[in-house]
Amino acid sequence: MQYRHLGNAGVKVSSVALGGWINYGEGKTAPDAAQQVIKTAYEQGINYFDIADVYGRGEAEKEMGAVLRDYPRHSLVIASKVFWPMSDEVNDRGLSRKHIMESVEKSLQRIGTDYLDIYFCHRPDPETPLVETARAMDDLVHQGKVLYWGTSEWTGSQIAEVYQICERYNLYPPTVEQPQYSMLYRERVEQEILPITEPRGIGLVIFSPLAQGMLTGKYDNGVGEGTRFNRETWARDRFFTEENTTRVRKLKEIADDLGVTRAQLALAWVLRHTGVSSVIIGATRPEQVNDNVKAIEVSDKLTEDVLQRIDAILG
Repeated sequence: MQYRHLGNAGVKVSSVALGGWINYGEGKTAPDAAQQVIKTAYEQGINYFDIADVYGRGEAEKEMGAVLRDYPRHSLVIASKVFWPMSDEVNDRGLSRKHIMESVEKSLQRIGTDYLDIYFCHRPDPETPLVETARAMDDLVHQGKVLYWGTSEWTGSQIAEVYQICERYNLYPPTVEQPQYSMLYRERVEQEILPITEPRGIGLVIFSPLAQGMLTGKYDNGVGEGTRFNRETWARDRFFTEENTTRVRKLKEIADDLGVTRAQLALAWVLRHTGVSSVIIGATRPEQVNDNVKAIEVSDKLTEDVLQRIDAILG
């Protein structure tokens, strides 16, 4: 496994992380299978495990936490998130001080840990002043309940603004942003986010680096029964297009020439950025974990001519 600094922070995260968004909680993956995936990830050297309170309405935190507590806490980097509604109560949502302070306690209890390594503001909250959110996160760091805090799917201007607020009031600034980024969803990160985060030492941990499985080639011949695109129609509508299918088929030629899978190629392509600290994978089987972590070995194969061939395909 390769480990990278979380931006300019001293902590290091595995360059491949395991996420709990799509596959954990609400019966999406059988408990025994989910446990095997988590155990395989740890055995492969993955130390960064990414979950959120809203995943399965707390069930993903419980499911992952039940396995992770068997390992030494110092060997883990556990992240969770706050923002989305967790009930119908008017204050059980957003990034107000009240919701943040109450939500972190519930996440800690569900996961079974005394602190979170990373706590994300899962989306920006237009109804709460940024300074209120920043002060709440700063307080959690001082209390030792959170070691680092970050943002997820914030705009470049929002990240820059909250960073400036933290500097002005001597608060702990965000250390990490979690955006969506892949070969099929790239402009926003490359043009808007990286120019803001890299100069400030903010690392990126990427979600959906395989475009919800599109880049693996599993949909070359259409959407089959029981697949993620069959279950998650929003993902199918976003990524399953004739143009993307053509791109992914052409990428197979490059992957074959390099002796790697298309998933490994796609992950290595994302990891080529120095501003990227980790890519978050979602897995339902141990074999998927074993295959994805090999992306680390592909980096040296992404020579300039290979990258040019990829760019020609992606357009």
